[in-house]
Formats: sequence, C-alpha cells, structure tokens
Amino acid sequence: MNIYRKDFPLFKAIDEKKAGDNNGLIYFDSAATSQRPYQVLEAMEKFYREENANPLRGLYKLSERATQAYEDARKTAADFLNAGDPSQIIFTRNATESLNLIAYSYGLNYLKEGDQVLVSIMEHHSNIVPWQQVCKKTGAQLVFLDCDKNGLISDQELDSKLSDKVKIFSITQVSNVLGVTNPVKEYARKAHAVGAIFIVDGAQSVPHHKVDVRDIDADFFALSGHKLCGPMGIGVLYGKKELLEKMPPFLTGGEMIEYVTKENATWAEVPHKFEAGTVSAADAVGLSAAMKYLQTVGFDFIEKQEKMLTQRLMQGMKKIPHVNFLGSDDPDKRSGIVTFTIDGVHPHDIATLLSDENIAIRAGHHCAQPLGKFMGVISSARASLYFYNTEEEVDLFLEKLSHIREWSGYKD
Repeated sequence: MNIYRKDFPLFKAIDEKKAGDNNGLIYFDSAATSQRPYQVLEAMEKFYREENANPLRGLYKLSERATQAYEDARKTAADFLNAGDPSQIIFTRNATESLNLIAYSYGLNYLKEGDQVLVSIMEHHSNIVPWQQVCKKTGAQLVFLDCDKNGLISDQELDSKLSDKVKIFSITQVSNVLGVTNPVKEYARKAHAVGAIFIVDGAQSVPHHKVDVRDIDADFFALSGHKLCGPMGIGVLYGKKELLEKMPPFLTGGEMIEYVTKENATWAEVPHKFEAGTVSAADAVGLSAAMKYLQTVGFDFIEKQEKMLTQRLMQGMKKIPHVNFLGSDDPDKRSGIVTFTIDGVHPHDIATLLSDENIAIRAGHHCAQPLGKFMGVISSARASLYFYNTEEEVDLFLEKLSHIREWSGYKD
C-alpha cells in the first residue's frame, strides 16, 4: 500500500471507489502533469479565502499579507533549489516561458552573427524553438548535439561542438522522452571554460531528483510547477544575479517599473523587473506548498519508489512480444519515463485502447519532433510513473498491454 496516495484527492477517491468517472483509473502520465495533493489545494484555497488582495501594491494589511505570502513562496523556491538569494527566483507561467525569457531578454541582446547556441537533439520544443527564433534574428547559428540510441552524448560529440564560438549552451537535465539524465554539472564546467553561459531545462528533473543549482553552477535553470505536484500556470526561472541585472525586461507594464514619464521608464530591481502585471500569487503559494510537500516525502523515497516501479514495468514489458523501448532498456536510467512502440500498432491506437481500459498514458511526438526524426520514430507511446503509483497499477497495465496486438487484429 502506498501511504502517500491518501494525500491526493483523485487517488483517495479511486482507492475508496468514490471517483465517479475516474473509478479504477490508472494515471501513468505524470511527465505531462502530476496530480496535486490536498496540501497544495488547501494552501491555494486559504490564500483566496484569507489573503486575497493584489500583492506588492496595496498599503493596507490584507495586501501586505498577500505580499508576504508571495515573497515567502519565492524564498521556498530558492531554498528548494539552493539558490541562496531569493531575488534570483523569478516566477513565470511555466518552464517554456522561463526559457523564452532567457532567449529574448538575454539571447537577443547578447548574441551576434557568428555566435553559436548549443542544444541537444533530445530537447523539448520549448528549448529549441525560442533559440531558432533568436538565431534567425541575430544571425547566430543553432548547433545540435547528437546522442546514441540510449540517449547518451559522447565526450567526443560534446568536445567537437563546444568551442569558443558557443555563447549559450542550453540542455535538458532529464529527457522527457528517453528519461536519460544528462551530467549537467560537468557540462556547466565545460561551457564556462569556453566562455558560454549554461542553461538547464529542469522541467523533468526537479520532480524526481534533488537539484542544487549552485552545485551545478547553472547560469539559468527553468522549471514548471505542474510537473512537481504544483498548480498549472506557475513556473520558476532561476538566474545568477549578475546576469539578471544586465538583462532588459521581457514584458513591460505595471509593477515592473521604478518610474514612468511620458517619454521613458526605468525598471524595478530584480526579480520584479521580470514580473509585469498582477502576479499569480495563489499559484506561487500552491507551488511553495508542493515543494514543501515533496521535501516532506523526501527525494530518497521518491527515487527509490520510482526505480522499483520502473524496474517492474520494464521487466514485464520485455516479456511481451513486439514491444520496443526508445532509449536505454536499463530502468535505473529512466527517471520513471518509459517510452515505447508496439510493432504494427500506431501509438495513438495504443493510448486509445488503454484508455478504454481506464489507463492514461501519452502518445504522440511528446514535443520532441527532432529527436523522433533522429531516431526514426515519428510517434511513440509513453508511460510515466511517479512516487504515488503502485505495483498493482503496474501489473494491471502489463496485463492490458499484453493484449494490444490481439485487440488490433493480430493473431501472434
């Protein structure tokens, strides 16, 4: 029995057979978005019931409490990432917005023709498309690191492409398709040695592993709240203070200013310079509660539970004919992400057939089309596990998966 399932309204209702349309649901799509515990929902409800006012603007006590709740959330995020200074934490809508902020505020202003931006072939579109646009505008070149079939980037590949022309090196810590964990601390060291700034997309790593941005020595680090038991619509950008201070604002308008005349404006200090308009205070409070909740669960337990479940899942899948993995077949290198195909069955059909059995997985290109093309796979199915999943769910998934080809009309 997983003792943490009772913390999640959806799973508690499922386990007590009170979930209505969700009765019996097996949720294997946490890499897309995780479920939220009571602690997060209650923190957000409390804010709206007791502290609902516009933060940072009012001089009355209710607004001051809202401001305090919002800034406390910033400190929680800084502690969660070991950022040190809370002013290095910027709240955004998600990791995608965080990466766009870097691309447009830093990239557009400091890249020039002849410079290079280095990314990997396994990046999510949110760490490719912004750099494509910035490179088109600045004349810089976007360069891709290739990986092997297991998702590993060789030292030779990195050394051949990381030169003093590279001004920005941006890479995912954990691939949302292959589950592989990149050695970002080593990459940061090599990037800094050639004078490049180093950016980490931590959307898939932060929910599963303890992250220390100062130990990594990341210049920027992006994450999304909805993947780590927090609300949708809130993310974090960590940036080193000296870089943030020299970057112009990404959005302009209310709250991010110091002084405005008819002709000009000056900007507020970091981080408020990058948080234009009314902020998502309740979402920040919810994200803070999610981070505290995960710390209470403990990343040692999270990693142990995910490893056990992933081993059980992949060992079972290896026994089913015609199932093929994308990436390593070593479950210890997957961070709970198992992407696969079944011979002769379109991934969308796999997901639909499993949905008919009340099992939720993801199918498609997973916002990583260049990786799919590189690996010769247009589409794939993905089962992603989290610490709240159970062995019983894995076993039922395997039993249903073994019938997919039969249900698709095959006799073998």
